[in-house]
Amino acid sequence: FGPGKKQDAPGHQVIEMGLAKLYRVTGNEKYLDLAKFFLDQRGQPHEREPYPEDSPFAIYNGDFYMQDHKPVKEQSEAWGHAVRATYMYAGMADIAALTGDEEYRKAIDRIWHNVVSKKLYLTGGVGSRHISEAFGEDYELPNDVAYNETCAAIGNVFWNHRMFLLSGQADYIDVLERTMYNGLLSGVSLSGNRFFYTNPLESKGGYERSPWFEVSCCPGNIVRFLPSVPGYVYAKKKDKFYVNLYVQSEVRTMVNGNILRLKQITNYPWDGDIEITVNPGTKRKLNLMLRIPAWVYNKPVPSDLYYFLDPGESEWSISVNGDGYRGIITNGYISIDREWKDGDIVRLRLPMEVHKVKANDNVKPDSNKVALQRGPLVWCIEEADNPHGVFNIKVPDTTKFKLITGPDVELGKGVIEGKVIDKEGKKVILRAIPYALWANRGGGEMAVWMDTF
Repeated sequence: FGPGKKQDAPGHQVIEMGLAKLYRVTGNEKYLDLAKFFLDQRGQPHEREPYPEDSPFAIYNGDFYMQDHKPVKEQSEAWGHAVRATYMYAGMADIAALTGDEEYRKAIDRIWHNVVSKKLYLTGGVGSRHISEAFGEDYELPNDVAYNETCAAIGNVFWNHRMFLLSGQADYIDVLERTMYNGLLSGVSLSGNRFFYTNPLESKGGYERSPWFEVSCCPGNIVRFLPSVPGYVYAKKKDKFYVNLYVQSEVRTMVNGNILRLKQITNYPWDGDIEITVNPGTKRKLNLMLRIPAWVYNKPVPSDLYYFLDPGESEWSISVNGDGYRGIITNGYISIDREWKDGDIVRLRLPMEVHKVKANDNVKPDSNKVALQRGPLVWCIEEADNPHGVFNIKVPDTTKFKLITGPDVELGKGVIEGKVIDKEGKKVILRAIPYALWANRGGGEMAVWMDTF
């Protein structure tokens, strides 16, 4: 493949990311050139023979399906097969970062804004259509027939992580976190041996995880992704050390030529208390960058696609060695730029209120409905916890929800409860669990979005 050789675009993007990694490791520009060549072949005339119309592979003849409808630098909307698309957008971010090509950067920025403004599920899932496993039209976000392939959620993480590395903007980590904790983790059971290929936001009882699939990309992708999570927690650039995800962890790395050891103690995402111990080895300057998630200041996504019906007070706090620290949020981060010594402790407290979420009026399936979010977690109601029926209740605008913990909690470390009205007009207790944990007790009804009045 290449100029003067075979000129075509791969049928399923991912090789572009692999070639970019090879270039980073080897420094050999032939890998970078080939990655860019494959991307630049999109939207160009090719001599490939189409599959016969009666072939099961005829779907691959569609240019939109494999993002081959126009040159990548001219694209502005997410179209076609969602896994192929997110892998390609991640590869485009790699090329933009490695070559400095501003046209690439502008293109993926346009596409990203299209997704987060019009094609992103509250769970971070993408790709609403079963047909072609594809992105739909703007605001085409059905709940019961949502496709939301697990592999597409993983691709969304790949893409947003690269967008952060390219820009240093926390918006991308906000989307990454939402996707990882909700629309991605829902793809695997708590037992670790049963999987979802699709991740709907509503079920009448017809969905259960499977031990395997004829096309087994999702189980393998989940198994590959989970051990890679530590690589998303931190980042560094010169004297800046970014804490992107709040995860119980320890890290030892080089920052600006010096060894840094850092330890996080936290129960996040179940609560918002985070303790970070900084050990720089010797007393020295370091700029510690702590992400303040956008949901803290009442912005569930970086667009007007979703919003909180009941904004919280957004009271968060930081202390360094017991002394309060005040700073300005810039690009989603608080900078603590100071001279550090071994044993310095930073404490971050993030509010964990339960919010009722509303969707943009253009998302018709969510009209007159609310969802629940606490911290980064999206919650759902299951038949197992709600004998009055998942689809037989309405949530008053005045209902206040709270987290309940204790020995009777079956899944995770808490449930959300609040008073709602059943179909007979009686007040009943609604109980919600994290969306990622649904269908771990067999089949049954489930809903993320609930009727309101």
